Amino acid sequence: MATLATDKPQFRTEPRAHEALARHLAEHPEVTWEHGDPRDVSRSDIYVEDRWQPIFAAMRAEGPLHYVEKSPFGAHWNVVSHKAVAHVEALPELFSSSWEYGGITILSRPSDEQLAEMGRERFELPMFIAMDRPKHTGQRRTVAPKFTPSAMADMEGEIRRRTGEVLDGLPRGETFDWVERVSIELTTGMLAILFGFPWKDRHLLTFWSDWAGDTEIALVPGLDEQRREMLEEMAAYFQMLWMERANAPGGDDLISMMLQSEAMNQMEPQEFMGNLVLLIVGGNDTTRNTMSGIVHGLDRFPEQRKAFEENPGLIPNAVQECIRYQTPLAHMRRTATEDTELFGHRIAKGDKLVLWYLSANRDEEVFANPDALDISRENARRHLAFGYGIHRCVGARLAELQLRVLLEEMHSRRMRVHVAGDVERVRANFVHGFRKLEVEVTSF
Repeated sequence: MATLATDKPQFRTEPRAHEALARHLAEHPEVTWEHGDPRDVSRSDIYVEDRWQPIFAAMRAEGPLHYVEKSPFGAHWNVVSHKAVAHVEALPELFSSSWEYGGITILSRPSDEQLAEMGRERFELPMFIAMDRPKHTGQRRTVAPKFTPSAMADMEGEIRRRTGEVLDGLPRGETFDWVERVSIELTTGMLAILFGFPWKDRHLLTFWSDWAGDTEIALVPGLDEQRREMLEEMAAYFQMLWMERANAPGGDDLISMMLQSEAMNQMEPQEFMGNLVLLIVGGNDTTRNTMSGIVHGLDRFPEQRKAFEENPGLIPNAVQECIRYQTPLAHMRRTATEDTELFGHRIAKGDKLVLWYLSANRDEEVFANPDALDISRENARRHLAFGYGIHRCVGARLAELQLRVLLEEMHSRRMRVHVAGDVERVRANFVHGFRKLEVEVTSF
């Protein structure tokens, strides 16, 4: 791997991404990303205020695709039905994921002229989820053995032990933040194990994940450069780990697996950085936010909490339903590689299609009463929260295992969790989750 230009890297833990964005919005109240087009669901206010559901429902009632001519992220198609999202994902040659066309998020890829006008250099993060075949195949195969059924069986005991320790350490009779004490602690610890990351520094993984996953920051002059600096610090840390593993070969952590792979051991710095972002955000934000969504959902639907408490046999299906209900990543993006027609609409080469998993998982034609949590839902596994086709989340089994163990360990302790204070959601159109969830633990 090519080296990064850093001698003595410094690793910051402040400011947090959401705090930096909130400070900017407070200092610039004139800034708004809300527009007149009601179909522009790129704005983050509808997610932080949890009022996105009727907007998508109205679009689904009108049709599976909707064109948005003007938005802060440029013109794009909203793909909102379950059938349409799966259809687009099933055609990876026609609808590309490649970073060369703009990648997997709603962010627009600025032209060279636009970059020159802004006085900025091009900053792109190639990663295997943002690649097309055949390169995607080789890199995905490198990390896939870490997430096989046999690998999951090997990890379950450690996951159960750590989950039990975290739950046993929670206070009773007082309010605390479930996100900080449980969701972040469990998922960050799991990432540290997967990477062979120094345990004492594991909090850095959450810090970097938040900066990497907030697409809206890239719209803010100054914060976009700060985001780049944070990711370069992340890459500098991991490069030190890379060099350590190069001098002690034979490990089975993700970094060692990359190092031993012909498909990944010659990555350029930004491609290395991109794959780190993919694995960190994919491994952190998805599971972390579903762990919080489970607690919030069971509190919001007490009849479902009662069903969980009375019938632990529902837990495997409850995991799938909670993933559907929460949908921790709101969207993925594709780019048309040629002119085509899609569900009666003419799609031009270069058009950006935003696949709204949030909407697909609330599609009334697939899921009855979709805005309700139903842990006995017969088709809960049809959710698209992990994507579909060749880009389906490589770590899906691990996420499901962590969530199942969490519910099983909560049940074995007869633990009931009540929302008892502030609920703060993530201000973003990509990561869909909770920043804070104040709760109190009792028993059933």
